[in-house]
Amino acid sequence: MLIREATPDDWPGMWAFMEGIVRAGETFSWDRDTTESQARQMWFPAPPGRTFVAVSPDETILGTANSVRNHRGGAAHISSASFMVDPAHSGHGVGRALGEHVLKQAREDGFRAMQFNAVVETNTRAVALWRSLGFALMTTLPEGFHHPTHGYVGLHIMYQRL
Repeated sequence: MLIREATPDDWPGMWAFMEGIVRAGETFSWDRDTTESQARQMWFPAPPGRTFVAVSPDETILGTANSVRNHRGGAAHISSASFMVDPAHSGHGVGRALGEHVLKQAREDGFRAMQFNAVVETNTRAVALWRSLGFALMTTLPEGFHHPTHGYVGLHIMYQRL
């Protein structure tokens, strides 16, 4: 797999799996009725934000991530990131590869830390992945996320010094 900067031409392949993740409302804190246009605008942040795709040798998009400045002013050195992996390719290292890439790029871009603002506690695979990549669980906002199946569950804030 190759991880590279996403281009506007990648969007149809990205949205093809992102839409289902957004509509399910189980792991991502976007409105479940987010339109394609809204999603595209949010997923391609303005600089210094970046958007990446993980692609197979035949250029099939396996997953995507974006990286953004999490705060402004005196906290502008803190980054954040979001990730979505095509469910058809989960469990094959796509999320890990994207996570490693985003962390490396954030370091190269001069960020001093990365903070995840909203990791749903029932998304145990993501929590385990982020911990394995060096993130610490800083706190959990009780009932911070309304899961469509589990009801109100915690929302983790995770952190890693870069």
